[in-house]
Amino acid sequence: MCPKGICAFLGFLVIYANRIGVCAYTNQWAAHIEGGPEVAQEVARDHGFRYLDKIVDDWYHMEHRSIVKRSTEPHHEIHQRLVGDSRVRRAEQQRAKSRTKRDLIIKRGHSGPRIILNDERWPQMWYLNRGNGLDMNVQGAWTEGITGSGVVVTILDDGLEKDHPDLTRNYDPQASYDVNSHDEDPMPRYDEADSNRHGTRCAGEVAATANNSNCAVGVAFGAGVGGVRMLDGDVTDAVEARSLSLNPQHIDIYSASWGPDDDGKTVDGPGELATRAFVEGITKGRKGKGSIFVWASGNGGRDHDNCNCDGYTNSIWTLSISSATENGLVPWYSEACSSTLATTYSSGSTGEKQVVTTDLHQRCTSSHTGTSASAPLAAGICALALEANRDLTWRDMQHIVVRTARPANLKATDWVVNGVGRNVSHSFGYGLMDASAMVRLARRWRTVPEQHKCEVSAPHTDRQIPPKSQLVLELHVKECSGVNFLEHVQAKVSLMAFRRGDLQIQLTSPQGTKSTLLAKRPHDISKAGFMQWPFMSVHTWGERPHGTWKLEIHNEGRYLDTLKEWKMVLYGTDTSLEIGDDLDKGKVGIIRDEVQDNAAVDARQNVVDTEGDPWTGSQQVDRVSHPEVQRPTTENQTSGGGCAVYDGRQCLVLLVQQCRLPNALRLQCLRGGGAEFLRPATTTTITNYYQLPTITNYHDHILIQTPSATNTNPFLKIASPARMQFRLVYIPRKLFSPLSSWKLCHFHGNQHGMCILSLLMCKLHRSCKRPVHILSRGCKLFIGNFNCIPVCSHDNSPESQDYQLVLLDVYFAGSKFSNIY
Repeated sequence: MCPKGICAFLGFLVIYANRIGVCAYTNQWAAHIEGGPEVAQEVARDHGFRYLDKIVDDWYHMEHRSIVKRSTEPHHEIHQRLVGDSRVRRAEQQRAKSRTKRDLIIKRGHSGPRIILNDERWPQMWYLNRGNGLDMNVQGAWTEGITGSGVVVTILDDGLEKDHPDLTRNYDPQASYDVNSHDEDPMPRYDEADSNRHGTRCAGEVAATANNSNCAVGVAFGAGVGGVRMLDGDVTDAVEARSLSLNPQHIDIYSASWGPDDDGKTVDGPGELATRAFVEGITKGRKGKGSIFVWASGNGGRDHDNCNCDGYTNSIWTLSISSATENGLVPWYSEACSSTLATTYSSGSTGEKQVVTTDLHQRCTSSHTGTSASAPLAAGICALALEANRDLTWRDMQHIVVRTARPANLKATDWVVNGVGRNVSHSFGYGLMDASAMVRLARRWRTVPEQHKCEVSAPHTDRQIPPKSQLVLELHVKECSGVNFLEHVQAKVSLMAFRRGDLQIQLTSPQGTKSTLLAKRPHDISKAGFMQWPFMSVHTWGERPHGTWKLEIHNEGRYLDTLKEWKMVLYGTDTSLEIGDDLDKGKVGIIRDEVQDNAAVDARQNVVDTEGDPWTGSQQVDRVSHPEVQRPTTENQTSGGGCAVYDGRQCLVLLVQQCRLPNALRLQCLRGGGAEFLRPATTTTITNYYQLPTITNYHDHILIQTPSATNTNPFLKIASPARMQFRLVYIPRKLFSPLSSWKLCHFHGNQHGMCILSLLMCKLHRSCKRPVHILSRGCKLFIGNFNCIPVCSHDNSPESQDYQLVLLDVYFAGSKFSNIY
């Protein structure tokens, strides 16, 4: 009850708090009147009220005409006359209560947006709030208003404590079921050991309520969450299938933190019914967009297990998630395999922090661990992306994860650059999931082309593998049933082994990417071998399938093994969203970070097709593709940079961080991560070739402004510019192989319309006698002449010794242009 007088203002909980007033009595009443709206309207007229509407059941809302709207004292006389009417069962004069919009508090400092929550253990949630690129950038999505609202996630596990104070608000009964007991109540079975706490812990990671002063906050705290109790009993194929197929038109994301035994000797996967459930989910779930299945990659690291022996994580239908410790290390329990798509943070060794979430008995825990903790975090991040774009398909989600995951601080010895310039690791997949980057990419995402499947059987049968030897087989792929750009790759192998754990299998793509399909498993003494087991790799994502594939089988044991048969199953698309497919096996990378890409999209929105067609947004420049070209970590951010040329009207060249150019050039640093692309900012002047602009943080963009957009000592000259955008990067010369064979190709000619010239770079041994390859999708294909010239004319500068300037792509529209030198 509010005391008489003015209530104390409780303060701001949000950045824009709306105080609707002090505690006061209003001129409105709620009255319980039987007989319907007509009777209520008569009562209102008889007592000087204006009938407003029906509230609920037989309660009606009315406003008195002759008293002030607000008063510190109740109007006793009017109230007594109203309740004295025999037609009125009860009545209450309405009081205005102090309320604030509970938006998140956002404070901006040198390290970017920071969110303050009042949840009890929010300060301990290091994986969401430590910033500086060392968390999963969830706060970046929150600050854009994305919380998972409207998305439904269910936890397939041992039950869900639906009355937990941190879960009850977001609990969704339509996403819940007890498969073990065949009823609709997913509450866990309690015992002295709290052995059924797993599902409740996972649910809290996804959707624990924010700003309720209780326990933790979920990654997608605006999402609905349900639980399926299916692990607290006999787990059969039927149990799994029933769980995986629960309400697929309502549930968007299924999160599973379980699988076959992680003992280093088991090879097992879904049975026939569960497989049918997966297929039904990805083909019919979410009204045909496909259910999204997120799976924990496994905790068998101590026993040298391999997640490619787990048919759930090894499936093309699941988004397999690994773990990293707070220090970016590979956890002791983590399994390495080529089917892992990405990583989230989780627990590590003694002394390293763990995950905070809800626990049984309406409690809280700071000790959730393993890949069990990683999968729900990933599911929550996927929910954020899905709120940003409800039309995402199950394959769209995987594409977005691949494109936005980043190596961050993840330390592994097996990071490689694949054939399209992406960093990938067997321990971490494509890296740490980045929620903000996924949300921003999801917002402008176009559905990926139709999936095609191509099977290529190998002619090799009954090939013996002697002890302590290896078998190397090649399979040449020419035509591949509409698969020109790869997604998932499977090698289906049938193999007889005396001791299965002595085998190692590797697959190398035509572009040189090597995937370890199976590592040695010392505990696996089975003689069962493999029978058409589909070893899967995502490491060649975006590469072309054509060419020679190489399968290597190593027998480290003392007995003879036999390869019975094998074949390749290639999944992918006829056309591609990729830029960079023709780069030389990842030796030359394309620099992009999430900030740069966002700003580039804003620039594209300034380009208008003369024929009125919108920019398709289907082709993106890819992420940093080599550790030595990563965004610098030093405070002054003075390496690996780029620049933007601006003609006073349109952005011509866009890059991030730094520009080293000769002559006096005026700079504008635009802050805000690209969201406010042309927001005014301070200017400075570069007068020396070696001078660097001052950049306060790596989210800034730099515009180099000259009246004619012409550099007098040029690496780039533009005459009669139309509305265009170029993108340049500095790439360390040592990544070129060999440097002398690379020249820069520029378009020369006059054209109208809008398009993208991708990969304006060709490898030349003598001269440029052939047009550079142009990817064209959703726009006109250009026909013209190409002139190839050397770049970096400042031969005595440190930059020309260490870096090669590369023009990656051109966007333009409207009037014709010519003479780009």
